[in-house]
Order: sequence, then structure tokens, then C-alpha cells
Amino acid sequence: MNTTFIKHINRPSLRDQVYQSLKAAIVMLQMEPGQRLNDNELATQFGVSRTPVREALKRLEDEGLVESIPGSLTRVTPLNIEEAQHAFPVVAALHALAARLAVPQVKEADIAELEKWNDSLYDALEQKDVMKAIEADDGFHEVFLHIAGNREIYIALERVVPKIRRLEFARFGSLEGLDSFEQHKKIITAMKNSQSQTAAELVEENWLSLGRLLTEDTI
Repeated sequence: MNTTFIKHINRPSLRDQVYQSLKAAIVMLQMEPGQRLNDNELATQFGVSRTPVREALKRLEDEGLVESIPGSLTRVTPLNIEEAQHAFPVVAALHALAARLAVPQVKEADIAELEKWNDSLYDALEQKDVMKAIEADDGFHEVFLHIAGNREIYIALERVVPKIRRLEFARFGSLEGLDSFEQHKKIITAMKNSQSQTAAELVEENWLSLGRLLTEDTI
């Protein structure tokens, strides 16, 4: 089992730290889909008892990132195209809502931030740097979430985004074209013109089009 990403954890909040570390490793594909998980081995690697590891694995199972087969094994859940297809419209709708709430409050500094992240996205896509592309895309949409300031949107996204994030890491680098960059430019224009509905619709389509590209073929 590949455990090179694991660092020894110090108190406090062992359970949360184990959970966050495992979740990041799974989402970023450092732990591969279908990889077996052994709580004894993980506890040793983390330098903790089995209890926080088991609690973290149970939490990840509730979120659909880990699955237990009774009498057999615990493993990282394999990539599920159908699940991602169901998740993308939810993610798209939540981000569209954030955009709709954000437009009336947008400032020039926010527009500059959007343009900065979109330029970073363009550069990352040109370089085929998956990590930086996803980071830049997240940064772009985080601007809307921050302006909207709606905690419930954050909570909902935190639960559903991991269902699509692994697929992004698996396939983002194989996508052709710069559609997201161009779509973002249209979103920025709508923001500048205080067009709440248009911005929301463009944001929603931005996520839905990414979903179509990522789920069009079976992995």
C-alpha cells in the first residue's frame, strides 16, 4: 500500500486530522480507486491508535469515498461515473446560487481576482498542469462563494464535491481546448454588467459542461 503521503500526526484533534489527511489522499488519487485500506497499517503510519483511523474511515464511508465489504475488505471506492453524473448538476446549481447572490455585492477588487485566477487557469491548461488547473478553477469559483457568504452552500459543497473531484484529477489533463477559460471570461463580463441571472446561468453551464466532458466515456 502506498503510504508515502502520510505524515506523523500530533495531538490535538487526531480524528479530524486523520480524516482530512486520508480524504485529501483519496481525492487527489494518491490513494488509488480500489486500493485496500488496513486500519492497523494506517494507524502505524499516522502514529495513532486504531480508533481515530476507524472513525475517519467510517466518516469517509458515509461520504462515499471508502467502502467496506463485510467479511472481506475495506477499500477506496472505485470511480463511479454514474455517481459523478448525478453530482455535477448539484454542484452546478450550488455554484450558480453563489454567483446569483454575489453579483449585487461584487467590487472591482473581486473582478480583478476573477481575472487573475482565470489567467492562471489558462497558463495551467497550456502547460497541462492538472493540479494547478484545478487550483485555479477552484480559486475562480471561490470568489463567488466568498462574496455570497452563505455557509450552507459551503457545507453542501463539502459533501458533494469529493464525488467529482477524483474524476477531475483522473481526467482533467486529458481534456482538449480552453472552454473553461472562455466561459469564465463571459462570466466575468456578466459580473461587470451586474447581470445576476446571466452570471448564474453561465456558472451553472460551466460546471455542467465540465461534467459532460469528464463523464462522457467510461473509465
